[in-house]
Amino acid sequence: MATTTTAGENPRTVLVVAGSDPSGGAGLEADQKVIAAHRCYAMTATTALTSQNTTGVDGIHLVPAEFTRKQIDAVFRDIKPTVVKSGMLAATETIEMFARALTDYNVKSLVLDPVMVATTGSRLLPTEALEALRTLLLPLAFIVTPNIPEALLLSSSGSQEEHRKVRSIDDLEAIARSLKALGPQWVLVKGGHAPFKRDGTVAESDSDRQIVVDVLLSPDGEVTRFTNEYQDSNNTHGTGCSLASAIASNLALGQQPVEAVKAAIRYVEAGIRTAPGYGQGNGPLNHFHSIRTLPFAPGRFVEYLLNRPDVAPVWHEFVNHPFVLAMGNGQLPLDSFKGYLVQDYLYLVHFARANALASYKAKSIADIAAGAKIVSHIHTEMSLHINYCATFGISVAEIEATEEHQACTAYTRYVLDIGMSEDWLGLQVALAPCLLGYGAIAQQLHADPRTRRDEGNTYWPWILNYVADDYVQAVRTGSELIERHASLQSPTRIEELVKVFIHATKMEIGFWEMFPSS
Repeated sequence: MATTTTAGENPRTVLVVAGSDPSGGAGLEADQKVIAAHRCYAMTATTALTSQNTTGVDGIHLVPAEFTRKQIDAVFRDIKPTVVKSGMLAATETIEMFARALTDYNVKSLVLDPVMVATTGSRLLPTEALEALRTLLLPLAFIVTPNIPEALLLSSSGSQEEHRKVRSIDDLEAIARSLKALGPQWVLVKGGHAPFKRDGTVAESDSDRQIVVDVLLSPDGEVTRFTNEYQDSNNTHGTGCSLASAIASNLALGQQPVEAVKAAIRYVEAGIRTAPGYGQGNGPLNHFHSIRTLPFAPGRFVEYLLNRPDVAPVWHEFVNHPFVLAMGNGQLPLDSFKGYLVQDYLYLVHFARANALASYKAKSIADIAAGAKIVSHIHTEMSLHINYCATFGISVAEIEATEEHQACTAYTRYVLDIGMSEDWLGLQVALAPCLLGYGAIAQQLHADPRTRRDEGNTYWPWILNYVADDYVQAVRTGSELIERHASLQSPTRIEELVKVFIHATKMEIGFWEMFPSS
């Protein structure tokens, strides 16, 4: 079963009870990076401070067990975690305290990483604490994640040296079953200490190392094998911590155990493959390999877009075009405005088609409904155009009989082509210069003290139309649609969308230039 949030628990929250690593590759520091990379919320209770780096551990300072308990209590009183993950527990007293805390808080979702030896070979758990770990914590674990030496020690199968006796994948399964008898619900035996050849037999030399097999044993005894290509890498510092925290995060996200483990293994495998190569020993993973760093904060894409060095000059030319400024001061030739009204009506026909296409391409009811609102506003805007034209003696029949200007055809067909050849967001961005631009132009002219606001300015009603509440709401709806999806894109896709916006804005400029402004 997946770990589900019960009453009082906070979704996507993980409490880590472990030691620290000042070099950042393992322990609490790595745990928090992994949890953050999975978009979960990390909380910590520190069991020990270590002095270590990628070359080894040269000091351990134990945190008194009663103070670690105070940290655990503080977390549970305020932000009850969905999942608890443990790492380096360091002492018998800490293990005993932790077992009591798990029982007191009725924790059902413990990911137990039985940290005993660091990647560098340094001992992190004294021998006398092994029995407490075996008898007190294993029965409380939802899933335990030992490597081969740890699994052998926990199952009383002998010393760490016995991992040399692992000859086949069946041996890994036998180790998992032996450990399962001690009480954990799920057992994951990590096979990195015994790489295999592709035929499933253990590698006898470095050149034979081809695959790594991890074995997961379920509560009902079903075995799942996870096979990855062997990576000859020194960047393995903190792999155990990172894997267990990835599993904990995936469980907190509601994934089923098999799915959670598989995704965590893939995460660590990619972390090793893309490791930054820090340190002089066993280097850390790349914990943030799957994080797409965007150049804007969520909800600020439009702001970022309009202020980009490659967009800002084009946008400035559009919203400050002589045609626009001439409407503000009332000096625009009337024939130009009449011609604009007719061509803009013809443009709006295709603008409505493009928005209807956007609704068709949308994947959610919310996006479809938002698109319908914009189409509804376009219908209102077209009615206003008809009224404007009527005041100048231009009938609907004359409008519809007018041939589209080449600039109008080029612009509308570009937008529709984007709609057919690209995704939903690409179409929204192609439509954005018109939707956002008219609102920006009207707001600018409305606030400009040079704008004529009297009856002598034929174009003042046009300005008022685009600062009215209904158009402001249409702009807000369109902007929210774009913002909601822009934050989900990759940096590469953002650059593609910027190019679409720039080209569509240049087409808007071309639309103004159909008509003389003086």
